[in-house]
Amino acid sequence: MHCLALERTDVQQHRGLTAGAAPSGLGPADLQKAYNLPAGGGAGATVAIVDAQDDPNAESDLAAYRSQYGLPACTTANGCFKKADQNGGTNYPTADAGWAGEISLDVDMVSAVCPQCHILLVEANSASMDDLGTAVNRAVSMGAKYVSNSYGGGEDAGDTTADSKYFNHPGVAITVSSGDNGYGVEYPAASQYVTAVGGTSLKKDSSTRGWSESVWGSSGGGDGAGSGCSANDPKPSWQKDTGCAKRTVADVSAVADPATGVAVYDTYQAGGWNVYGGTSASSPIIAGVYALAGAPSANATPSSFPYAHTSALNDVTSGANGGCGTYLCEAGSGYDGPTGLGTPNGTAAFTG
Repeated sequence: MHCLALERTDVQQHRGLTAGAAPSGLGPADLQKAYNLPAGGGAGATVAIVDAQDDPNAESDLAAYRSQYGLPACTTANGCFKKADQNGGTNYPTADAGWAGEISLDVDMVSAVCPQCHILLVEANSASMDDLGTAVNRAVSMGAKYVSNSYGGGEDAGDTTADSKYFNHPGVAITVSSGDNGYGVEYPAASQYVTAVGGTSLKKDSSTRGWSESVWGSSGGGDGAGSGCSANDPKPSWQKDTGCAKRTVADVSAVADPATGVAVYDTYQAGGWNVYGGTSASSPIIAGVYALAGAPSANATPSSFPYAHTSALNDVTSGANGGCGTYLCEAGSGYDGPTGLGTPNGTAAFTG
């Protein structure tokens, strides 16, 4: 598996900000306005972040991000933040700068959309599916009802086995990034038990909403949200598109284009403030929206919720992430692969 965070290299990084200055990139107020989200809500809900390797500066970097935007403190001391290894302890894996950037992106995005949420960071020993899957199970066993996964790899015949071992958790909303390489399917986004999260370009405009969105990607392929028809995973009963007999990716989406990316603070072998994108941004955003919407019932299948509430989503109707010639890579009215059913317009689409 590989992380799906994309860090801008054309933005001057800095650890401190002068008085009155704001970091480059979208901040919490932008995301809350763009997706019609309440500034409060989510109090006491725990969103888990599952990543590989260790970020030694995760808590201090999170504190800097939240302080910059006036968000309430989220620390180990006040019970809001907790970091664990994949066994639930404190024997953290080897630190890694790339995954530290991913971790910073993930915890910052949960903070941005659900400032009252608690954050549980579970660090897998390695980027193998078995270790990451063990970390998912650990997060659920530690009480998280919302689990974000910002990584992916190629599909293989063992995916359905991994589905049952790691992702079949009724009553838990599990979100997974759809990929950053344009048209094509990655696992575990293809799991029938998860909410696969695609990506958009998000821009301010003069519309009633105040924002516009299109598919992150281009018809020529390359960087862009992942999408397509799974080779292995069966189609969930609530997914009704007719151009793919198996699982179609994605389900919903949020901002992922680095060109319209989000502000992130990371100091582990990094310069501080920067702008990030990738579907690594959209997965924790959607996990945070699920948390705002309220805890699923014990036997619920949260990945089905948006399909019952399509009118509570912003339909994304323009753009493409490749040249397949169908809705699997091209946006249109209603469901499409790159953006799924659309992006949040409040929390109603993420309730049972």
